[in-house]
Amino acid sequence: MKLFARRDENILEGKLLPKIIYFVLPLMLTNLLQVLYNAADMVVVGLSDTEGALGSIGTTGAMINLILNIFMGFSVGTNVVVAKNIGKGDREATEKAVHTSLLLGLFLGIVCMIVGIFISRPTLALLGDQGTILDLATKYTVIYFIGVPFISLTNYLIAIFRAKGDTMTPLYILTATGLLNVGLNLLFVLAFKMDVDGVAWPTVISNIASTVLFGISLSRSESWCKLNFRKLKIDKTALKSILFVGLPAGVQGALFSLSNMLIQSSIITVNNTLCPGGSDIIDGNTAASSLEGFAYTAQNSVYQAAVTFTSQHYGAKKYERIKKVIANCYLVTFVIAFLAGGIIILLRNPLVSLYSVRSELAVKAAMTRIFIMMIPYCTLAFMETGSGILRGLGKSLTSTIVSLVGICILRVLWIFTVFAKYRTLESVFISYPLSWTATAAVHFTLSMIVLHRLIRNSKKNDVKIAEEAGEK
Repeated sequence: MKLFARRDENILEGKLLPKIIYFVLPLMLTNLLQVLYNAADMVVVGLSDTEGALGSIGTTGAMINLILNIFMGFSVGTNVVVAKNIGKGDREATEKAVHTSLLLGLFLGIVCMIVGIFISRPTLALLGDQGTILDLATKYTVIYFIGVPFISLTNYLIAIFRAKGDTMTPLYILTATGLLNVGLNLLFVLAFKMDVDGVAWPTVISNIASTVLFGISLSRSESWCKLNFRKLKIDKTALKSILFVGLPAGVQGALFSLSNMLIQSSIITVNNTLCPGGSDIIDGNTAASSLEGFAYTAQNSVYQAAVTFTSQHYGAKKYERIKKVIANCYLVTFVIAFLAGGIIILLRNPLVSLYSVRSELAVKAAMTRIFIMMIPYCTLAFMETGSGILRGLGKSLTSTIVSLVGICILRVLWIFTVFAKYRTLESVFISYPLSWTATAAVHFTLSMIVLHRLIRNSKKNDVKIAEEAGEK
């Protein structure tokens, strides 16, 4: 049995579970490597001589994601549209979608870079960063945003590879550039005695390398998705299709980040109350959040599979087979979430210690987050998979609305009511699994409704065609 999928795997025929596993494994390994490299940033910066360096980076995540999720959402549109056109067997539409996506990614990346650089310091200050923490966090984000155009292009290129069923090429390229990132981290921080800038610049450099390598690989591809620089132009029809799916996904990601910024601000409030002038709570939360990233990215690979598999089958009008896609995706994501969460809980002490988290307050904050998040983590997995299925079925806006109500509004209300009365870390963290559970239930229910309507309408059309043929 092969461990990984062949490039450009035909996912419309044959047994689904092996194909989903073959698709997910290299994608999951790729994502885990990326999180590992990001975790290495945290571990290495924790070795610097600068106090508060680890915590300062931890405070930037929600703000950075607010900007990044805009073009990340549009890259979901690329995945769906390209996969759907492949499923339809429309080569011309596939080529137009590919080249339109890359220009869109470059444009959005430049816009996000400019916006991010200018809003970094005031936004971080608004979240509650003060003094040295604010200075370090600002330095990190400004350098990070310089590389955002390349991060954007890399994400769009990866979306194209995934849409055509190739999850091996991203694995190879991101492994190489990730190792480059870690090597430069160690060089800049340990040898050159840099702090947060010592992990920010390697991120920029490695993403430039990723963009170049992905571009070269796609330009040499023999598939319909081959990059031809002469064909780089905006196609209105392709752009409209990408925006139709990507805009709601981008809005959803941005709203998620806004709610997370509010939660991050609440965590900073607890930190400033319990350890004024220090960053113990922030450090502990940052370490636990980094570990949580491993679990998230592992199960998020199933979300990507759900988008690709559902989109291609939707384009090919194989609606009955989508039932099997849904069942297998939920099964795989449950197993991954259960194993990932269990491993983090069992190894929590040695894992947290890797981040140079030593104080009692910091360790307690990390453990509190780990237990509250990891025990019910399968609910997040179901939420993500359900969202991917809805997007693949052409209901991106529906998915966004559900997530807006179930995640963002619920969390905001929680912070302004429960947390306002009980200002503890527990009262902040519990809002996550509650919102995951509610949103996952609605996503699944709507997916079933949409799919049953598609099947019913398809059967009606088949009967109508048969009757017309009989009359002739």
